[in-house]
Amino acid sequence: MSTLSERILNAPAGEYVDRKVDRAYAHDGTGVLALEAWKCMGASRLANATEFSIMFDHIAPANNTTTATLQRELREFATGSFMNFSDIGCGICHQLMSEGVVLPGEIVIGADSHSVTLGAFGAFATGVGATDMAAIWLTGETWLRVPESIGIHLEGRFTGASEAKDLALAFVGELGMDGATYQALEFVGEGAKDLSIDERLVLANLSVEAGAKAGLFYADDVTIRYLRERGHTVKPQLPEQCAYIKDLEFDLSDIVPLVAVPHRVDTVKPVDDLAGLPLNQVFVGTCTNGRYSDLARFARIVKGNKVAVRTIVVPASAAVLTQAIRTGVLADIVEAGCTLGTPGCGPCLGYHMGVLGEEEVCLSTANRNFKNRMGVGGEIYLSSVATAAASALEGEITAPEVV
Repeated sequence: MSTLSERILNAPAGEYVDRKVDRAYAHDGTGVLALEAWKCMGASRLANATEFSIMFDHIAPANNTTTATLQRELREFATGSFMNFSDIGCGICHQLMSEGVVLPGEIVIGADSHSVTLGAFGAFATGVGATDMAAIWLTGETWLRVPESIGIHLEGRFTGASEAKDLALAFVGELGMDGATYQALEFVGEGAKDLSIDERLVLANLSVEAGAKAGLFYADDVTIRYLRERGHTVKPQLPEQCAYIKDLEFDLSDIVPLVAVPHRVDTVKPVDDLAGLPLNQVFVGTCTNGRYSDLARFARIVKGNKVAVRTIVVPASAAVLTQAIRTGVLADIVEAGCTLGTPGCGPCLGYHMGVLGEEEVCLSTANRNFKNRMGVGGEIYLSSVATAAASALEGEITAPEVV
């Protein structure tokens, strides 16, 4: 029997295939490079059968004249080519694609490594470089080696203050940063069925931090209901008995709050082991943990209190921001002393809107803590939203309580 990747790509693991791309997207960073490569290819028009999108999210709004000029050129290309275009403030590309766009069984290619996030919907979603994206603009196709798959078997339910981010750090810690290189992670088992779409997005998102080509959930009743609410009727993907090259098993009830310490995502420790570490900044957001459920969870913990350290909160999209405004979540966050950023990537990539100074320490809900990523000389610890909220109130790494 076939893995989900083999079924979507219609070939056995290890085989090289050329496949039509259903959806392809780039952001203001990679899109600029893709446009340059596309012009060098002598292209004059986009392929017809693929849905293309450009989203401005990485340096949004622009941080200087050079960035603004490059964005103007890409904006003009996108709108003139009849691409789907999302300007500054609309949100992170992966989040926008998750808001009722990507469907099960599709081949989705993004010019960003965290495009794996969309595997939460039972799509084969992966990232490519700018030149590969330019070729997709030209032909509507790409080549892939069908990946072998690792089974991530989930049982039970989260208990206490643990959440999906803690599980994500747990499997990256166990696999290592290159333990799943060019392999697909398939999240299966009774525990997977109980996870919400938001939780699945977190787990798929962190798949690439173990080197994975893709991270996939099977489309089930949760997926069908989520997409139905957004105007789509889809069929479930039923798992088949298949042989994984490796199997990892996790009981969600055993997961505890975790933190990845600098400068590797796979160097993971329980929060209790780091309790009391002083912080200069807390950052909540990104394509990992900037959704409404994340902001609402953060707000429940900080409501009625004041943060003890500068705390930056960035919604993943305009839709997330709007919902947070309507429900009062945003008011609770601002009244707690937090700073709100424009929907987008914020300081995650280290260009502006929260860059660290030398020797400053940040606790972040993002997905990477590489050296100098958020500012030269800064240190990044990665955690769940609940841990970030508890730590913001204390000004030091603090274990979250059940709320």
